Amino acid sequence: MNNPNFSQRILAVAMGAAFLTMTGAAVAAPAGEPQARGGAKSADRDSSRSSRKSEAVAETYPEATRKNPTAKASQGMSRKMTEMGKLFDADKRDEARVIADEILADSKANSYEKAYAAQFAAQIAYEADDMPAAIGYFKQAIDADGLDNNAHYGLMINLAQLQQQEEQYVDSLATFDRFFAETRSTDPTLLMVKGQGLYLMQRYDDAAATIKQAIAASDAPKPEWLSMLMQVYLDADQIGEAVKTAEQIAAANPDDKRAQMNLASIYSQADMSDKALGILENLRSSGNLDSANEYKVLFTTYAGIDGREKDVIAVINDGLEKGVLQPEYNTYVALAQAYYFSDQPAQAITAYEKAAPMAKDGETYLNLARVLQQENRITEAKAAARQALAKGIKREKDANVIIALPGK
Repeated sequence: MNNPNFSQRILAVAMGAAFLTMTGAAVAAPAGEPQARGGAKSADRDSSRSSRKSEAVAETYPEATRKNPTAKASQGMSRKMTEMGKLFDADKRDEARVIADEILADSKANSYEKAYAAQFAAQIAYEADDMPAAIGYFKQAIDADGLDNNAHYGLMINLAQLQQQEEQYVDSLATFDRFFAETRSTDPTLLMVKGQGLYLMQRYDDAAATIKQAIAASDAPKPEWLSMLMQVYLDADQIGEAVKTAEQIAAANPDDKRAQMNLASIYSQADMSDKALGILENLRSSGNLDSANEYKVLFTTYAGIDGREKDVIAVINDGLEKGVLQPEYNTYVALAQAYYFSDQPAQAITAYEKAAPMAKDGETYLNLARVLQQENRITEAKAAARQALAKGIKREKDANVIIALPGK
């Protein structure tokens, strides 16, 4: 039922809008402790650190069931963590990762120290494009359970996204489910990313429910989110719901040609050709139909309806005159067929004569020969049949029958 190219276009737009940027290890540690910088250098690190001491850190997840842990860095381990941070800021990431691994392997390190080291190592591995290691470090940081809620759940989001990016969809969904269960968050953007994962798992009903939850939770849902929901319905063969969603998008964006074209495409898939044609003709009359592909959508939609051959002809000729449609094989064949089935054989012959030399084989020349024969233009029919044989056809007998006709 779906148009593959249309589906891929919608999916690309929607997924690009839904997916978050990986924040890596750039999470705040408890006040007064060494801070991870997340790859961004800072000349005033010390002043920034002292500023954080005097300011209360806002709770991003005030309804979280998890309580902020109280573990702090020991004096001896704190020096090691500070050294790791300095190496990280100096772009000596490999050396910083070595220290992180040492802390993680140290049986004396407490939960906070291990979590803090693991987040650094996760960021370093991520920047090095070592995704398996990054996933492992994120898990270690979360399992250590030593960071404050803001940092802890920030890492959980990163892990869920990275798992999804690496096509570990089951693991990603489990991480997202844990995040939402523990934080009681209704963050619409994160719900969209979860919905995207469900879509990629082909769990369309669950994906639709999650995306609708995201849209309802947002004061200003992005148009791409509705596009994603529409695509879910299309792939689930719920064409009625897809139509409703596409109509909603188009109504909210009356001047957005892409939204109107998408609605026309879905109307066509839903066998609602008259509605599709209404949109396309409105775009053409207003001068907004300005690409070859858009003209092809319009004339092929007409071509699929009995008795609309004259409309096919009008659209193709309009496109050719404006230079939007190029004089190429498929266009001339469509024009020739429309002329033929609307009882305009002379014009059909002219169109076939333009199309035949562009064809990869001789079948179009054979069709030209048949129309010429019907019009009793035998000499021309024979010439076209010979050209058909020269270019190659499936049934040479058909051409030979025309060539054997009485007359020149």
